[in-house]
Amino acid sequence: MRPRIQFRRLDGIVLLDKPAGMSSNTALQVARRLFRAEKGGHTGSLDPLATGLLPLCFGEATKIAGLLLGSAKAYDAEIVLGQTTDTDDADGVVLRERPVPAISRQALEAALATLTGYIRQRAPIYSALKQGGEPLYVKARRGEAIEAPERDVHVQAIEVLAHEGERLSLRVTCGSGTYIRSIARDLGELLGCGAHITALRRLWVQPFLSPKMIGLDALRALAEGGDEAALMQWLLPIEQGLVDFGRVDLDGGQATRFCLGQRLRNPVWPVGLVAVHGADGVVLGLGQVEEGGRLSPQRRFNL
Repeated sequence: MRPRIQFRRLDGIVLLDKPAGMSSNTALQVARRLFRAEKGGHTGSLDPLATGLLPLCFGEATKIAGLLLGSAKAYDAEIVLGQTTDTDDADGVVLRERPVPAISRQALEAALATLTGYIRQRAPIYSALKQGGEPLYVKARRGEAIEAPERDVHVQAIEVLAHEGERLSLRVTCGSGTYIRSIARDLGELLGCGAHITALRRLWVQPFLSPKMIGLDALRALAEGGDEAALMQWLLPIEQGLVDFGRVDLDGGQATRFCLGQRLRNPVWPVGLVAVHGADGVVLGLGQVEEGGRLSPQRRFNL
């Protein structure tokens, strides 16, 4: 019988390189047990087929998970033309096969241009979006007829990395809520032959633009080998998730007032959502600065 895990209070962010074939929640729970963290959350699901950056938030860092979820992201996608699947990726059942026409670089770029910018995108039927309180994929697996919702997304750029016959490699930079599977599906329809994702890797999530990631196997080796110091080196402070926000530094008296929920004012403070730091440099929480420099506490970190 395995010894019971003694979970502990742990605050910070881990940049996990999620393996293929595992759900984001399963990856989170495995990592949480390896770190023995009492509380954890991730910053937006990666499909089971996908690999790459999945920021995990432990303890008080879960309070900024929503901010990271809404950040820009970049992916490398491998696409096969000529086949449509029910999941829009290789994990699904092939619904239709069509011949792949000769596609010029000009025609490909023209099709991708219509999928770039601020666009309306229909989510995959097999997705975690909820309808009537249930994820769409649960309804789809029951065989229910589903009308997947459309929503506004921002696709900042799509770069063609390689194109040979029915094989296509793309690099996509996009905003929150964008489905790369939907881009592949819609591109296939624009080209008249259908398409689906065969491999997907998330490269970065803002503000982690050059992330140093670690996989579950490496984490497991550190945890099971008892190398606590090496394991904890992969736990980043909450501040690293807030580097893109304005910063406000408070003295001792101001910090006390902020922690009591009181408003403060300083005309030199940057307007907008800011990371608030105490006199010792430790982040105290998030605040909203209005025109004129009035700071209102929004979220307090108990570090």
